Amino acid sequence: MENKMASLLAFALAMTIVLNAPPTNGDISCQEALCDLIPCQPYLESSGPPTPTVRCCIGVRNVNANATTTEIRRGLCECFKKAAASMPIDPQKLMKLPEFCQVSVPVTLDPKVDCSKISLF
Repeated sequence: MENKMASLLAFALAMTIVLNAPPTNGDISCQEALCDLIPCQPYLESSGPPTPTVRCCIGVRNVNANATTTEIRRGLCECFKKAAASMPIDPQKLMKLPEFCQVSVPVTLDPKVDCSKISLF
């Protein structure tokens, strides 16, 4: 129970930091993207369910659809890396998220990804 509470507090702290960050220069801000992806948090934890929820996948598809330029994708990548640094994310589950949600992304999802290498497609 303490681990779950600590995870929720870390997530809340990350959200607070990100919500105060300036938006990316495009159609979807860091704040909006993180809000869309909140339903994915339980899945991304090691002890979470083996597959993401429908709500999680809807959020993933929404973020992917609204990240319409390379600049936006790179900005969101940096945003996600900052948020992920304060949460207990299972990297293997993160890498499987696009497959489960049937979304094509231009780079492997990994907390250590080089965001400068991201392109639109």
